[in-house]
Amino acid sequence: MPRNFPLEKCRNIGIIAHIDAGKTTTTERILFYTGRTYRLGSVDEGTTVTDWMEQERERGITIVSAAVTAEWKGYQINLIDTPGHIDFTAEVQRSLRVLDGGIVVFDAVQGVEPQSETVWRQADRYNVPRICFANKMDRVGASFERTIESIRQRLGANPIPMQLPIGSEASFRGVIDLLTMQAIYWEDELGREPVYAPIPDDMRAQAEEWRAAIVERIAEFEDELIIKYLDGEEISVEELKSALRKAVIANKATPVFCGSALRNRGIQPLLDAVIDYLPSPVDIPPVKGTDPDNPDVIIERRPSDDEPMCALVFKIVADPYVGRLAYFRVYSGKVTQGEMVLNSSRRRKERIGRIVRMYADRREDVSEICAGDIGAVLGLKETFTGDTLCDIRHPILLESITFPEPVISVAVEPKTTADQDRMAEALRRLAEEDPTFKVRFDENTGQTIISGMGELHLDIIVDRMMREFRVQANVGRPRVSYRETISRPVPEVNYRYVKQTGGRGQYGHVIISLEPLERGNGIKFIDKTVGGVIPKEYIPAIEKGILEAAEAGVLAGYPVTDVQVTLLGGSYHEVDSSDMAFKVAASFAFKEGVQRGAPVLLEPIMKVEVLVPEVNLGDVLGQLNARRAEIQGMEPRPGGMQAVRALVPLAEMFGYATELRSATQGRGIYTMEFDHYAPVPESVRVKILG
Repeated sequence: MPRNFPLEKCRNIGIIAHIDAGKTTTTERILFYTGRTYRLGSVDEGTTVTDWMEQERERGITIVSAAVTAEWKGYQINLIDTPGHIDFTAEVQRSLRVLDGGIVVFDAVQGVEPQSETVWRQADRYNVPRICFANKMDRVGASFERTIESIRQRLGANPIPMQLPIGSEASFRGVIDLLTMQAIYWEDELGREPVYAPIPDDMRAQAEEWRAAIVERIAEFEDELIIKYLDGEEISVEELKSALRKAVIANKATPVFCGSALRNRGIQPLLDAVIDYLPSPVDIPPVKGTDPDNPDVIIERRPSDDEPMCALVFKIVADPYVGRLAYFRVYSGKVTQGEMVLNSSRRRKERIGRIVRMYADRREDVSEICAGDIGAVLGLKETFTGDTLCDIRHPILLESITFPEPVISVAVEPKTTADQDRMAEALRRLAEEDPTFKVRFDENTGQTIISGMGELHLDIIVDRMMREFRVQANVGRPRVSYRETISRPVPEVNYRYVKQTGGRGQYGHVIISLEPLERGNGIKFIDKTVGGVIPKEYIPAIEKGILEAAEAGVLAGYPVTDVQVTLLGGSYHEVDSSDMAFKVAASFAFKEGVQRGAPVLLEPIMKVEVLVPEVNLGDVLGQLNARRAEIQGMEPRPGGMQAVRALVPLAEMFGYATELRSATQGRGIYTMEFDHYAPVPESVRVKILG
C-alpha cells in the first residue's frame, strides 16, 4: 500500500495534561474540524470518540490512551489522547515514548497543576517537543498571563505567548495572532469558520508591545535574526516561524496558545501550530538501539521506508472481540502483513498477522505500516509492552519503557469455583495490558493479591474483570505495598550450603557484603570474585537466588529494596556444586545479611495537592497534620481558594476524600501521586508488625 503522506507531512503527537484540563474535549474538536467526525462529542454526555470504554463514559475521565488519525491542510496527524489521572500514568509514559511531539493542555484558571508537572517531566525525559494550550479561557478566574507565568516558574520552561486573548472570562470571544497581527473571532456556534479581522483599537498598543517582546525572544535563537533585530530591520513572519520551529524541536522554547475547546474557540490556530512547530519523524534524530548480542555496539536507524525494519511495541490490549492487539510505532522500514520478524527483546520470531490502523476502538485493515507511523497488529503471541520488533537479518534492540512500581494492593477471591479459572485468565490478560498492574499469589494467606497505582486504578481493574470477563469476585480492603531495606552495611556474610544424601550431594558456598543504597535503586548485584573461586556459570544462579530472596523480607515478608549485594568470594565442589546449590546458598546468605543490617520498614509517601476554600483552610490543615502530613507550601488560587502541597504516607490517605468533602461542604478536591519511599516511624512500625 503506497504511503498517503510524505514523512515530512506526518505528525505523531499526544495530548497530555492534568485531569479535567480539557484534553478529551480538545481532541474531539480536532477530530470535528479535521472532518473525522460530523458532530461534537461531549465528555459529560459520554459521546466522545476517544473515551470509548464504558468505565470512561460513566466516570467522565480518560482511562486508556486512544489513538486516532486526522488530516489537516495536507498533513497527516496521528493523535493519542492520554489520561490525566495519576493512577493511569503508565498510559502517558508509554505514549510519550513513541511520540514526536505533544500538546500540553492547561486549565487557564488553575495554571500548572500537580499532574501537569508529572507529564511535563515525563515529556522532558523522552525529549518530546511541546506546544501549550491554555484552555477554558471563558471560565471565571481564567488568566492567560498567570498561566504563562506558572509554566515559567513551576516547570522551568521557556513559554512564548503566540496569541493575546480578546476579552476574558464570559466575554472571551477571540484571539490576536501576534505573528501576523490579526484578530481571529469565532462567530458561529460550532466555530467552523474563524473570522480574520483587524486588531481592536483599544488592544493595538498592548498587541504591539507583546509582539515586540516575542520577536526579540525568537530572534535570540538565530544569529542572523539577532543581527537583523539589532540593526532595526524587519524580520518576516516566515523567518520567525522557521527560527521558532527549530527552537521548539530543540526543546529550547514552548509556544503558548489560548482558547476554549468547549466553546469551540481557538482550535484551528492550534492545529496550524502543530504543523508549523512540532516535528515530523524526519526532524528528530535517528533512533538509537544496541546490538542484541553486544550491548556496547550502538546502531542507528533513520526514519525511512528503505532502512531495515524496526518498531517498538508500546501497548498491549486484550480486545474481547478480536483478541490480543499490539500497538507499535515504526521507526524505520515497513511492517508488512504475513512477514516473519524478530522480537529482539525476547529473541523469538513472530509472524505479523492482521495489521490495523486504530481509530479509538474502531479498526481499519491495512496491508503495511510505514516508517514514522503508528499501527496495531493482531496475533503476536509472545510480544509485550516495551519489546522491539525488527528485521531478522538486521537485529536491533531499542530502549524499553520503564514504569513506576505499584503502591497499593487488595486481595481478590472468586465467588464460586466456576469463577476461579476465569479470574486467573482475566487477571493474566489485564496484567499483560497494564505494566503497572501486578498479580501475585500469597502462599501464606492463600489469597490472590492485585497491586496498582491507586484506589481508582484497582476499582477500574475489578470493574473490567466483572464486566468484560464476567468474573464475580470479592475484594478485600486496600493494603499498602510496604518495602524493607537495611540501614547499615554488612561487610561480610559467609554462607556454606552443604547437603549430603545418598549419591550426589549439594554444595554451594558464597561470601557476600550488603550496603544500603539511595531510595529508588532496587537491588543491585555486583560480582567481584577473582581467580575463578566460583565458576562463571554459577554466577547467574547466585544473582537469581538473591533476587528471589529479596521478594520476601525478614520483618514482615515485604519485598527488600535499595540494597547493593556484592559477591566477594566462595568455593565450589567439582562434583556436588550445581546451580540449585548456589541459588539456595545465595538466598540464605542474603536473608542472613538483611537480618544483620538493622532492617527497617519503608512506606510509600505521596505528593498531595489539596485545593480548598480559604475559610476551610484551618480544618483541612488539621486533617492533614492528623494524617502525618509534611506541609510543603501553600499558594492562593482564583475564587478564594488555597492550594496546599504536602507529602503524606499512603497508609493515611484511605478515606480522605470523604473527610475532605465533609470539611469543605463538597468544595475541596485533592490530587495524589507517588513520590518516594521513606522509613516508617517507630510507633507506626510497631502497629504494622503487630
